[in-house]
Amino acid sequence: MSKPPSHTGKSRGKRVELARWLESEQTPRIGEAEFERLRLALAPVSDSYLRKLLRDSGVALEPMIEGVRQATLDELEATLLALLEEYEHGDAMRRAAVRRLVVTAKDHARWASQRQELRPGKTEMILWMITWLENPPVFREWVKLRRAQLASS
Repeated sequence: MSKPPSHTGKSRGKRVELARWLESEQTPRIGEAEFERLRLALAPVSDSYLRKLLRDSGVALEPMIEGVRQATLDELEATLLALLEEYEHGDAMRRAAVRRLVVTAKDHARWASQRQELRPGKTEMILWMITWLENPPVFREWVKLRRAQLASS
């Protein structure tokens, strides 16, 4: 009978590596430069998994790093409005990057909406993202009207 491998006491995993990085860097907010450094420090790691770990860590994230959160309509609204600020103040390249982020989130929501139990909520979220993508400057007022309509139904 073989012995199980001995445990060296060294913690492993991306979550632990991230916690160590955050502790050593003492970064109050993660922006794009910090995200790039983290990607290199934790490589190999996907952007989506790194974003999830960062969200779970509780550290403050800039809008382009936080992305589009879809756990609740409140989170969706807050992140879409934050991205709208990025969009409105960005140049053409920045606007394209923001749009790609929202398109990716919309595609993810469409995929998730195929699960029957998620369909009603995700369908509403998809509508919000499509509205944002069709005319970002209108979204701020549209979401107020949509919230009022949802509250009255």
